[in-house]
Amino acid sequence: MKLQLSILALVCTLAACVPAKKYNELLEREKICSEELSKYKASSIENEGKAKDLQVTVDQLRKDVIGLKKDTLELGSNLRFLQSQYDLMVAQNEAYEQKLDQMRMKGAKESATYQADIDAKNQELQRKEDALKSLESELIAKEKLLIEREERLTELEEMIKRKDDAMKQLKNRVSSALKGFENKGLTVVEKNGKIYVSLEAKLLFASGSTVVEPEGKKALVDLSKVLENEKDLEIIVEGHTDTDKLASSSHPKNNWELSVLRSTAVVEIMIANSKMNPAQLMASGRSEFHPVDAKDKAKNRRIEVIISPNLNELYQILEGK
Repeated sequence: MKLQLSILALVCTLAACVPAKKYNELLEREKICSEELSKYKASSIENEGKAKDLQVTVDQLRKDVIGLKKDTLELGSNLRFLQSQYDLMVAQNEAYEQKLDQMRMKGAKESATYQADIDAKNQELQRKEDALKSLESELIAKEKLLIEREERLTELEEMIKRKDDAMKQLKNRVSSALKGFENKGLTVVEKNGKIYVSLEAKLLFASGSTVVEPEGKKALVDLSKVLENEKDLEIIVEGHTDTDKLASSSHPKNNWELSVLRSTAVVEIMIANSKMNPAQLMASGRSEFHPVDAKDKAKNRRIEVIISPNLNELYQILEGK
């Protein structure tokens, strides 16, 4: 009985340590984080959709260019065939006219027969000439369309290459700025046109904490200084945890909340210590559901800063088709 009373007294003491105001602030912060997470997830999905649409359109343009080249070759072949027929008809017509002149000397009956034949040949010649002009017009239109598609495809490919080159250069600058942290749980990787800066939790946070440690803060400040003048980027800060469950009545109450609060803490430091545009940043939490190493929980407890090029300019070109 005494033991139960002691435990009850201890619980009451702990509860009194967390002021109601602080608790309410945490609840409000959790609510804001959840709303931002939904918004940023939607934005992320939309950008991924745009990237996929962009790739589909570029592939389709390549197919269109191949088809147009094939059509142009076929039209050119048809044009040369009709030209040869046209030249042959002209030569035959001239021969008939010469023969008609000769036949006029032999009688009106034969002359009339040849005149009818010449008229029929002239009509056929006119039909072929009209068809030839139609093919020439179609060929010109196809060649113009082919040029436009090739120019558009070239523009898209050059813009994509510029963005890829810019991301490679940015990755090198980020790696150089964070070189001092490479053996302390920080890695910089470029894949799928994005830069992934992964910081293990041991560099940033004490166990179960959402407060960034001084050395981790220095790494985040160095990173934000590299990114502050890059206006054509979208940056997602993702929090990740291991599978160990949290059992706490205070915040953070679970791994979802821990991952979100940690990503939010990182975003706040990056904004507060640089000229970064807050509109470029998104904070999100992935909890325990995106591990990188099933055998090493320490690697799964991490923050990932995902740096992506803004695809709006490319998408505007596509919408202008």
